[in-house]
Amino acid sequence: MNESLWLAFAALDLVLVVAVFRFFGRVGLYGLIVFNLIVCNIQVLKTVELFGVTTTLGNVLYASVFLSTDILGEFYGKEEARRGVLLGFVILVMTTVYMQIALQFAPAADDFAQPHLMAIFGFFPRVALASLAAYLISQFHDVWAFHALKDRFGGRHLWLRNCGSTLVSQTLDTLVFCTVAFWGVFEPPLFLEIMATTLGMKAFMALLDTPFIYWARRVHKAAAAIDGSHA
Repeated sequence: MNESLWLAFAALDLVLVVAVFRFFGRVGLYGLIVFNLIVCNIQVLKTVELFGVTTTLGNVLYASVFLSTDILGEFYGKEEARRGVLLGFVILVMTTVYMQIALQFAPAADDFAQPHLMAIFGFFPRVALASLAAYLISQFHDVWAFHALKDRFGGRHLWLRNCGSTLVSQTLDTLVFCTVAFWGVFEPPLFLEIMATTLGMKAFMALLDTPFIYWARRVHKAAAAIDGSHA
C-alpha cells in the first residue's frame, strides 16, 4: 500500500510542477519552492516503511524543489535559480520563527491543538536547521553544477545536467540533513538505514524527473511561440 501510494504521489507532484509552470510561469515556481519546502519539513518528521525499509516522508516534495530550480535555471538563467533558492531559505526561516512564537502563547482551557503543534513544531527548529544547512549547500551546488554542465556542453544534453547536478547535490543534502536532524535521535542502525533509503529515494526522484524537465521545455517553447505571435 505505501509503495503504490508513494509512487503515485511522486508522479502527481512532478506533474503539478510542470502544470504550475505552465499556468503561472516562473512566479509559480517560486511559490512552489516555498510550498514544498515548508510541507516537506513537516512530512519528514514521519517515518514509514517503504520497500521493506524504514525511511522518512518529505523526499518527494524536496526532490521536486530541485526540478523547480533546474527549470528556472534552464529557461531564465542562473540568477533566477539562485533567487528561488534564497526565497525558499528566507520563508523557511520565517516559518520556523513564527511557529516558535505561536507555541509560546498560553493555550485556552478548551484548546486541543497545543500538544499536537508542540509535538510537530517543538522538534521543528532542529529539523529546520538541518534543512536550511543542507538546502543552501545542496541547492547552490546544484545551480552551479547545472550551469557548469550547460556551459561545458554548449546547452546540449539537458538530461545530463538535470541528472548529474541533482544526483550529486542530493547526496550532499542527505549527508548534511540526516546528520544534523537525526544523529542521536535514532539508534545508529536505524539512522544509517534512514540515510541510505533517503539517498536512494532521492536518486530515484532525480532520474524520474528527467522526462518532466523535457516536458517543461516544450511548455516553455509553446509559451514563447504564443508570445512571439502576439508581439
